Amino acid sequence: MHTSSLIIVALAGALFAMPAAAQPAAAGMGPGMPGGGGGPGMGRPADCGKAADPQQCEARHAAHQKVLAACRDKSGSERRQCLHQQAQQTDCASARNPQQCEARKQAYAACQERSGPDFKRCVQEKMPAADCSKSADPARCQRHQKARELCRDRIGPEHRQCLRDALAPPAR
Repeated sequence: MHTSSLIIVALAGALFAMPAAAQPAAAGMGPGMPGGGGGPGMGRPADCGKAADPQQCEARHAAHQKVLAACRDKSGSERRQCLHQQAQQTDCASARNPQQCEARKQAYAACQERSGPDFKRCVQEKMPAADCSKSADPARCQRHQKARELCRDRIGPEHRQCLRDALAPPAR
């Protein structure tokens, strides 16, 4: 139960905070189309056999399919509303990090009326910084916090590339 809540939160983050290019594709479906899903050029989901935690990856994919199934008969703003409702139903009490789960739910609720890049930017602004003192690796946590702050005004592929550049080891 503990893992499934975390997976649902991760899934909700993927659905709402990641660009459509990072979501798995469904044959013949595009963003905003009935059934939703990916658009042209979209690849298959990541191979969980190559994941650091294959069991968690499989559970995340299963949760993703469950959310998509719950909202498959909806389109447009009705679909977006359904996906937001699915995210709000997450039980944060059994999440690995209940405070972060609740903060994400609040950010989604606050940004619910927005969509696309505006929604992503809103969620980034509403999410509180992680408490690095509670991290297993505080130095790594702080490096990531600095990178997120440096890249906060970017979204999508540009945001990810900024994070990669900021977190890359210095050239020797």
